[in-house]
Amino acid sequence: MVRTPLTPEERERGERLGLLLREARGGRSMAQVAAEAGVSAETLRKIETGRAPTPAFFTVAALAAVLGLSMDELAAMCVPVAA
Repeated sequence: MVRTPLTPEERERGERLGLLLREARGGRSMAQVAAEAGVSAETLRKIETGRAPTPAFFTVAALAAVLGLSMDELAAMCVPVAA
């Protein structure tokens, strides 16, 4: 299966999501947050660094719950800024 290349907007949205999650994590360790969310630390690392710009919905939902983020607010903060 060949994956369609991501658009610049999709990459930007993924980078913004990663930044928001990293900021919400604060001083908590990546391993701790990942374990609480039921994902690997490597998955969280890839999301936070933008290397996984389109993570699965349930992965994002689990991370948002652990970090105390609303999915609605998170989605709204990830919308590309109009130029």
